[in-house]
Amino acid sequence: MSAADVAPQFGAELKDSFKPVNTWVSNGISWLEEIQQFYRERSVIEKEYATKLATLCKKYSDRKSKKISPLSVGDTPTLTPGSLESASLTTWSTQLTAVESHAAERDKFATDLVTQVAEPLKLAATQYDEIRKSHVEFHGKLEKERDASYGELKKAKGKYDGSCQEVESRRKKMESSFDHGKAKAQSAYQQQILEMNNYKNLYLISINVTNKLKERFYHQYVPEMIDGLQNLNETRVTRLNALWTLAAQLEKSSLSNSTNHMTNLLHEIPRNEPRLDSLMFLQHNVTQSQEPADMGFEPSPVWHDDALIVTDEAAKVFLRNVLGKSKTQVRELRVEADRKRREVDTMTKARQNIQQGKDDRSEVDIVRSIFYLQEALHDVDRKWLTAEVETSTIISVTGDLSLGAKNHNFRSQTFKIPTNCDLCGERIWGLSAKGFDCRDCGYTCHSKCQMKVPAECPGEQSKEDKKKLKAQRQDQAGAMPLADLDSTSTSAAAPSLTRQNTMNSLSSGYAASTTRSVSNVAAQPTPESPAEAPPAPVAETKPNAPKRGRVLAPPPSAYVSTPSVNEPSPASKSGEPRGKMLYAYQATGADEVTVQEGDDVAILEPDDGGWMRVRAGASKGLVPTSYVEAAPAPSASPALTDRPGSIYSNSSASLAGGAAPKRVGPAVAPRRGAKKVQYVEALYDYEARSDMEWSMAEGERFVLITRDGGDGWADVERGGVTKSVPANYIQEV
Repeated sequence: MSAADVAPQFGAELKDSFKPVNTWVSNGISWLEEIQQFYRERSVIEKEYATKLATLCKKYSDRKSKKISPLSVGDTPTLTPGSLESASLTTWSTQLTAVESHAAERDKFATDLVTQVAEPLKLAATQYDEIRKSHVEFHGKLEKERDASYGELKKAKGKYDGSCQEVESRRKKMESSFDHGKAKAQSAYQQQILEMNNYKNLYLISINVTNKLKERFYHQYVPEMIDGLQNLNETRVTRLNALWTLAAQLEKSSLSNSTNHMTNLLHEIPRNEPRLDSLMFLQHNVTQSQEPADMGFEPSPVWHDDALIVTDEAAKVFLRNVLGKSKTQVRELRVEADRKRREVDTMTKARQNIQQGKDDRSEVDIVRSIFYLQEALHDVDRKWLTAEVETSTIISVTGDLSLGAKNHNFRSQTFKIPTNCDLCGERIWGLSAKGFDCRDCGYTCHSKCQMKVPAECPGEQSKEDKKKLKAQRQDQAGAMPLADLDSTSTSAAAPSLTRQNTMNSLSSGYAASTTRSVSNVAAQPTPESPAEAPPAPVAETKPNAPKRGRVLAPPPSAYVSTPSVNEPSPASKSGEPRGKMLYAYQATGADEVTVQEGDDVAILEPDDGGWMRVRAGASKGLVPTSYVEAAPAPSASPALTDRPGSIYSNSSASLAGGAAPKRVGPAVAPRRGAKKVQYVEALYDYEARSDMEWSMAEGERFVLITRDGGDGWADVERGGVTKSVPANYIQEV
């Protein structure tokens, strides 16, 4: 037997759960208000619908009267039909009449909903709520009686305890009395014992009475009240079902009457044979059309050529790229077209189910979806056909050139920083000079040069290998013959990756050292192409340091020490990464630690939401991540962290040797639980052109604030200060 076949008994199962049962019943009664409000709003909608239908029918009846001739035989018939209407117009008049009758039925249905459903529901809700409130009042009375019995029991217990205390007092008085008063004290003691026994008996009787009343309260009185609420709720549901049934019957009757009108219309519609209107229109409007001829090759008036595809080596490079792109599109578009065809078939089947009454969704919505899907399928199919024709045309002339090709993994890029095309050697720079770069090998080119790049990608390369390939490609690009350009101008058109020709952006303080800095750096020999590879550092100051880009003013030798190749870094000695405090920080909680500016710390836990755990001396705790500068990797030169402030500044005050003011950390510490800090690393050296930019050394780390927003620049933070750097000069770590 299923659970639904067993009649539930709230009183037996829930017992002392009057309040939740009462709340549940009250919610059900309140719900009647929402239901009757629904029928009232439904009535308003039906009346509006009926009124709009009637108005609509009148409107289009008037329109039909004005368009009898154009709709029957057209605007310029050679033979007028006189006053006769076409079969479709006659059927249309029948349909307008049927709709008017349907509108009258909906108006009657709207009135019945209010008078026969909404009003009875409102009355029933009021009556049921009054009965529920009576149950609540009676339950309150039962609780008061129960609490009164508990109070009587408590009083009996108090009297019993008091008499026991009095017996003990009399006993002590008897023991301490003298011989002449001992008999009297003993008599009072015995008398008090009898009194205590009487109070004890009353207390025990009161316990039994209270327990019995409690048993009746929890097993009879309250269950009866709960059963009463259950019966009230079931009565409400029964009444609700009756009104729902009545509402459904009213709508069914209205729909039945409307169906009769539609049935009559259905008998009239088949009489409107489509061929009748077509024959009438055909007799008066006969037209012919002719398909245009196929397109052919038309030679240029200034360059007489034939219709053969060029197949020299340069053209094959271009055709190979077109073929590879087209073949990829053919595969992708075939899958996309099949998927969209399946979607169209699915929606078509859904429309058939709607027409058969198996689906209650709106057919208009389905038709609209089918149209949009077919439109999208048309776009994909057109692209697929184009790619297939391109592929077959190229293969029929040159064969499959894509076999063995190693295509570059290009991505679109906007080069706001001076960058040279690896194919033609010219500069890619500016909003209108968008180009591409290969994700694997770093090949850069103009948009116009992309299809001319040979499919010879060496695959994914390391950073050093990318730099070497860049130098080789720039050498080859610079060696390409260019019209009206000599070797000097060609070399000047391909500047190095770092910004070197930026002397005009310097302040007056650098004017005295500009010529010296440029001449010293330009004289350094480099194993790579002088047009692209960063120049080698000054040998006298850093003989063992890794190759770095030129700086405008080389640091004094006093600030640069020669690193030891075999000396392990602090992180390798202790097994823990280390860092240095950029600012002083005062702890504000038990889990934080107080440190001073310049303190060396061991990083125990990495950044997590803007905080990291460090050890400073014997103390451990949290400090803001932006307050700590992580120590460089073991391969980096330790002397780089001790450069003076003038290396990163182009102001005259810095060169003058003035002491820098004490740096102050960010005013507000990072919020706990914030987004994890993302670090970036400089791929190349870069010198700032203004105070809004950071100077960078290769391998230097920053905190990423904002990625490239499309202008070629990214915002990064160092030492609590945010500035911009070229987006293609950094990579996330």
